[in-house]
Amino acid sequence: MRSTPAVAGGGRNRASLVRQARRAIEEGSHSFAAASKLFDRRTRERAWLLYAWCRRCDDIADNQDMGGPLGDQGDAKSAEDRVQAIRVLTRRAFEEQPTADPAFDGFGLVADECNLSPEMANDVISGFALDAGGFTPKNERDMLRYCYHVAGAVGIMMARLMGVPEDDGETLDRACDLGLAFQIANIARDIVEDDAAGRCYLPAEWLAEKDFAPGEHAKPHNRFVLASLMPRLIGMMEVHEAAARLGAARLGFRQRWAVLAAANIYGAIGRKVLNRGQLAWDRRVVVPGYEKLWHVARAFGQALVNRPAGPGVPITWTRHDFRPVAGW
Repeated sequence: MRSTPAVAGGGRNRASLVRQARRAIEEGSHSFAAASKLFDRRTRERAWLLYAWCRRCDDIADNQDMGGPLGDQGDAKSAEDRVQAIRVLTRRAFEEQPTADPAFDGFGLVADECNLSPEMANDVISGFALDAGGFTPKNERDMLRYCYHVAGAVGIMMARLMGVPEDDGETLDRACDLGLAFQIANIARDIVEDDAAGRCYLPAEWLAEKDFAPGEHAKPHNRFVLASLMPRLIGMMEVHEAAARLGAARLGFRQRWAVLAAANIYGAIGRKVLNRGQLAWDRRVVVPGYEKLWHVARAFGQALVNRPAGPGVPITWTRHDFRPVAGW
């Protein structure tokens, strides 16, 4: 029986994979699509390929389409089977074998071009496994570990796509911070949507401090008290956002501009949640197009000046602090 030759991208044409990845990001995330256009062409294409893999993994894990409503999650075995399918397809992509899925073939291509490791991918897939297992954070540390797996680990891969060397631990740490900031903003924005899906990413300790009964925090009559947790949550977001800007300062101009634009847009989401108080979840918080243009323009000036202040607290953490310990 003839073996399939190992070819990065599963033998698919690179231009075709890039086109499909571009459609995925334009449909799945207007914010990331806007920021990605500021990259040089090669980095932009690689970012699209990475995004398409993340989006496809998320859709498989949650049985949904392009980040839409969650599909039927089935039982625990069904959820675990979906995560296992992600692992198998990703492993084949690293082995340069065809997967019959352009998102995974494209990931194999960008992994080959940028020397991404299976360990990096497994860190991200572990986030889907946590959701499949019905994860809820007990404390702030648990929440940050979850944020690491679903977003911080992606930030590290993005840094590698932008040419950050594997041994530049400081810049990779700050790339992780940006992913953490993005995910904290997502948690704040999506509290009610997550609750409707049977999920909660706020630390149980925080909810207990407010005397919320299990599953009651997102109910309309509790949202005034829920909003009182947002200064704490968005404060965490802003600390990691400010730390990430220090890492962006080490990038080339166009890369720095794109990263700062994304930071501005996602930071705005978190701050809108904070400013709306108990009304934050009456309708989904979005950053409209004209505001995105303002944040992109502001990022241009920030990238040009390139003197970020950094967070108001000492940076004593690294990405390794957010990885799981034995038994977690």
